[in-house]
Amino acid sequence: MLHQLINRLHKSKFVGFFFHTLDYCLKQELSDCSSVLDLGCGPSSPLKSCNNIKYSVGVEAFKPYLLKSKNANIHSKYICKKIEDLNFDRNSFDAVIMIEVLEHLPEKEGHKILRRAEQWAKKKVIISSPNGYIHQKELDNNILQKHLSGWDYAKMSKLGFSCHGLAGFKIFRTENEDHTMGDDLMATIKYRPKPLWFAIASVSQMISYYLPKFAFEIFSVKKIS
Repeated sequence: MLHQLINRLHKSKFVGFFFHTLDYCLKQELSDCSSVLDLGCGPSSPLKSCNNIKYSVGVEAFKPYLLKSKNANIHSKYICKKIEDLNFDRNSFDAVIMIEVLEHLPEKEGHKILRRAEQWAKKKVIISSPNGYIHQKELDNNILQKHLSGWDYAKMSKLGFSCHGLAGFKIFRTENEDHTMGDDLMATIKYRPKPLWFAIASVSQMISYYLPKFAFEIFSVKKIS
């Protein structure tokens, strides 16, 4: 299918270099890390593309997602818990990542988790999220998939994160119309025909990466001193 071909291209190093895809950005930021805590790892974490990671812990409260990730052997260890119920020692991991997770928490809880993540990480905290609040309903019969907060460029910058744009300019995208958490990168494209506008949004990513204020998503990194 077309979306499967696009997904494979999206994960390639060549495409990532020119278009700054999530997978490429994550690989670059984790190049100096060997241990990672993946909060809300979901069924198919992009961490699976980071071959240098020697040890990772995947945390996922929705059991069907956790089992799918476990069957794919993405992480070294799994924990089936809500992020809010976790506790680790200080500096337990080189990096703590939250890929499309923060927006699923109430804002007050999100701030609390960010503070904890900074304690658990030795080197950096990495967040990817929509650029501001985007409405999303329950997906895959998983109530935790609802969006409860918004984290935009201004807010993340104020919290000390360095940000880059992802997924092109926000004017080309909207909320996810699907009812499942799949790999279809065209799911949030606003206009039709979707393949055409996905191509346009992808080209715009070459610019929006450097203009995160106007991007649909943001990739935020905070280095721990």
